[in-house]
Amino acid sequence: MRLLLTISLALWLGAAQAESIRMLVQSSPLAGSQYYAVGEQWRQMAVGDRLELIREPDNRHDRRAIRVEWRGHKLGYVPRAENRALAAALDQGDKLVARIAQLTEHPDPWRRVRFEVYVEL
Repeated sequence: MRLLLTISLALWLGAAQAESIRMLVQSSPLAGSQYYAVGEQWRQMAVGDRLELIREPDNRHDRRAIRVEWRGHKLGYVPRAENRALAAALDQGDKLVARIAQLTEHPDPWRRVRFEVYVEL
């Protein structure tokens, strides 16, 4: 429903004539980064870098799990409390694009990487 509203709004604004339109749908901290490759990749990562969102419907901890990767390296996951709509969108074949929005050296791993997810229209 929300995606249809987004598309309708874009069309109403005359955006259908543009080559590609991205609308922000979510901004989240990266979950589980302390267990994966963030430490090894930290110095190479940059704000704006593209991230891959990969559904893991067979994940034993969360059937709506979405893995976040940077250049083929697993960084962590979309937080469980925030993955319902994104999982549904990916399962429906919606084109979602993610990028690094913020990198902060912080002892709390939930504050180190923030990412944004966009829908491409």
